[in-house]
Formats: sequence, structure tokens, C-alpha cells
Amino acid sequence: MSLFEIIREDWIAHGRDWTKPGFRTVAAHRFGVWRMSIKPKILRAPFSVLYGFLYRRCRNVYGIELPYTVVLGRRVVFEHQGGIVIHGFSQIGDDCVIRQGVTLGNRHLDKPLDAPTLGEGVNIGAGAAVMGKVLVGDGAAIGANAVVLDDVNSGDTVVGIPAKSVYKKKSNVKETLKAVDGNS
Repeated sequence: MSLFEIIREDWIAHGRDWTKPGFRTVAAHRFGVWRMSIKPKILRAPFSVLYGFLYRRCRNVYGIELPYTVVLGRRVVFEHQGGIVIHGFSQIGDDCVIRQGVTLGNRHLDKPLDAPTLGEGVNIGAGAAVMGKVLVGDGAAIGANAVVLDDVNSGDTVVGIPAKSVYKKKSNVKETLKAVDGNS
């Protein structure tokens, strides 16, 4: 899929409104990833300068920090702007919804590369924090202002500080990983 096809898909997911800060941030992220595919550094340099400008604008004006090193799935929606910080080594699956004030970050200073992994269709409420090397399963929902410190099973809904499950689905994260790896 080309850069423009992916950005068009993101535009549709953001309600076909190119003025939304969430869409602009995702488009800047996609551009940042694309520019890294240009191999001679000398040819990449002007695109890197442009990306740096776009990244800082999204961070400083919209309050959404989304570095190009994040593995971002398709049709990810940033519902509202303001105070969204995504760790550079986070992984976000397809069709996730992330609202204002969300933090995906590391938990321990001695493990700076530990970052959350979100499955597909994860819905994160306003002000929530997902901290550390946490796996959030497909279709999970994280309530507003929840602090997630442990894995969340697929389809579960978690709320509170620290987050506890209030709705459990039958399968769990370990079963999902076994199915993906083929180690039944």
C-alpha cells in the first residue's frame, strides 16, 4: 500500500476531516516512517527537516507526541487533541481509538525501552496511562483515568488505579499469543 493510500484510509477513519489534529499527527507520523525508506541519507535530509518541523508542530500545537519509531497500525484514531504522549517503542494495532491525555510510556527508569503493545481495536479512555511492557489484548477497553500496569486480556474492560478488570471475556492474552505463535 502506498503512503497516499494509507493516509487516505486514516483520513476516512478521522471522519474525512483533514483539519483534525489527530489526522494531521497520524499523517506526519506516516510521512516520518516513509522518509526513512529513502536510503541515501543525503536525499533523505530535506525530508527529515520537513518531518522534524511537522513532528514539533503536532507536539507543540496539538499536544500529541507520536514519534516515527512507533509501530502504528491502520485506521488508528486520536479522538481529541491534548496531552497525548506515546513512547517511541510502543506498538499500536489496527482500529485503535486513543483519547486526550493518554500516556503510553515506560514504568521503570532502568528499563527505558519497555513500552506498551496494544492489540487491534483497543479503546482507551481520556487520561488513561498504560505503563511498562504491557500487552493489551484485541478489543480491550481501558476506562478514563485508569492506570494499567499489567497485561489486559482480549475483550476485557479495565478501570481504576491500578486498573482492574470489570468485564472479562473468555480468552486471555497467553491463549492469544499461543494461537498467534502456533504453540497450542
